Amino acid sequence: MKNSIPAEAEVLAGLTGLADDGDRFTRRMTSKRIGEVSEAALALKARTMGFMVAKPWGDSELYDFILGWGTRLWRVQLKCTLVIHSRAYEIQPIHSVYGKGKRAYSAREIDALVVHIPPCDAWYVLPVEDFVGSKCLRFYPDIECKAARWERYREAWGLLRGRGRRGRECWRGLGAS
Repeated sequence: MKNSIPAEAEVLAGLTGLADDGDRFTRRMTSKRIGEVSEAALALKARTMGFMVAKPWGDSELYDFILGWGTRLWRVQLKCTLVIHSRAYEIQPIHSVYGKGKRAYSAREIDALVVHIPPCDAWYVLPVEDFVGSKCLRFYPDIECKAARWERYREAWGLLRGRGRRGRECWRGLGAS
């Protein structure tokens, strides 16, 4: 019985996300936990910038947040990554559909995609119409690149305030008539 205790502790640590770090337990940062930390960071960032922040109950919706500005509401999906692939941080703007595999987001499902890259604390705000049809989005927040397609959306929170890239109105959002 004495020999099974360390094995049970190891299994329990693996199931709960607790890892033995000498004489104390620490949480392993799984991809789910990294996503949860980014969700908390987005809620804090958006709220401190004056957005109304709401989180749908459960995780069954195709969006993670509803951000509000004035009378407009935006369905926002958050994606984050810590990993560099071929000199870029990559995310896939897709979701799972029961029995049908993976599918790209559409304008019927979300209004915007917010991408968080925690190692650089970089944020990108992309209108769904601008990345529709893309299977992979590559970001270069701290890497020089001539083809950094999405860099113009870095910290583009003004898009969610109803101001386009040139100060004109953009998007309708949930609250628009």
